[in-house]
Amino acid sequence: MTALFGLDLRGRRVVVAGGGTVAARRVRRFVSEGAHVSVVAPRMDEDLERHALHGDVTLVRRGIEPADLDDAWFVLAATDDADLNHEVARWADERRIWCIDASDASRGSARQAAVSRHGEVSIGVLSTGAPDPGRIRKVRDQIAARIDAGEMDLRRERSGAGRVILVGSGPGDPGLITVRGRQALAEADVVVTDRLGATELLVTVPYDVEVVNVGKSPTNHPVPQHEINRILVDRALAGKTVVRLKGGDPYVFGRGGEEVHACIEAGVDVEVVPGVTSALSVPALAGIPVTQRGVATSLLVTTGHAGADPAARAAMAAGATVVILMGVSALPDIVEAALSAGCDGETPVAIVENGTTSRERVTRGTLADISRIASETGVKPPAIIVVGDVARPGLLASAIAATPEPKGD
Repeated sequence: MTALFGLDLRGRRVVVAGGGTVAARRVRRFVSEGAHVSVVAPRMDEDLERHALHGDVTLVRRGIEPADLDDAWFVLAATDDADLNHEVARWADERRIWCIDASDASRGSARQAAVSRHGEVSIGVLSTGAPDPGRIRKVRDQIAARIDAGEMDLRRERSGAGRVILVGSGPGDPGLITVRGRQALAEADVVVTDRLGATELLVTVPYDVEVVNVGKSPTNHPVPQHEINRILVDRALAGKTVVRLKGGDPYVFGRGGEEVHACIEAGVDVEVVPGVTSALSVPALAGIPVTQRGVATSLLVTTGHAGADPAARAAMAAGATVVILMGVSALPDIVEAALSAGCDGETPVAIVENGTTSRERVTRGTLADISRIASETGVKPPAIIVVGDVARPGLLASAIAATPEPKGD
């Protein structure tokens, strides 16, 4: 029977005998775990040479000797000579050092598991009988797929220090949340949610998870920011894992910085999971590239709360793409200021409402007439406003064909 243990190799010396492809593949794992890796071999794989250039590993260009193992915590015998690998495993056993024999796992004192990481939880699968790497990878991948899809409950069973995880849920389509964001939801005891973003994901959390809705609309702010901060901190100090589910990305006009500051000030552990910001994803999925070679090579993202932002006016006048979030109510003032500053009234404008959802609608016009069109068609938030030549209808069909390939790199 093989016992299963987890080894912490951070800051500890790992010796790898062999410099070929197998050794190079395993070295990546040790480096990612923070080990100090020494590779001993007469010849080195190109991947190992690159690791050495970056300072990740130490290369010793000669054959392995027993003394190389003397101060090691862990050994991998991965030469192309099975007899030598068995000998290295014997040296390690004499020194009571854990060792993987890559030629025959049953000869070493350790076996390498197929591992996947999911936030605070790692899944490791290994063979307890005859080694079967393909089989354990297949089992690992099937388990990992269920975890990453949010189909397994990852909540803590033992009480411990609480924490807050700020999760950017993306623009609305639940498929656009990151894998880490989905994992965090599966760890949550409490979810503090916005009105926007992938709120559809809330139907997947267990019924006994507390869901606190603090969503705001342009005319209704029922829960002020200081109260949101208090909710996060209080629940975490009570030992809960609190997921703050935010639309888009926590740091793109999401006041995530204020929430992180509140947690740090209260001594609460906090993690930030970046999200797909609506400023880029909503135009992209509506067929609008915010930059396009030969059309627009710079981008400014602003908010309608800034009103007639001088930087936005200057960017429009210079031909840059300007993306405005939360700008529907301020649109007439923004347009008037831009035109007064000399921006071309024929500049294309596109407004994407409820982007990435089944209720998405795109309204188009120019700076000169977009305010009137938006009023007549009843444009409402949430909406992303894109100003610039990239918002021209049919841009991709024409621009790609008309733009020559650059020379050189």
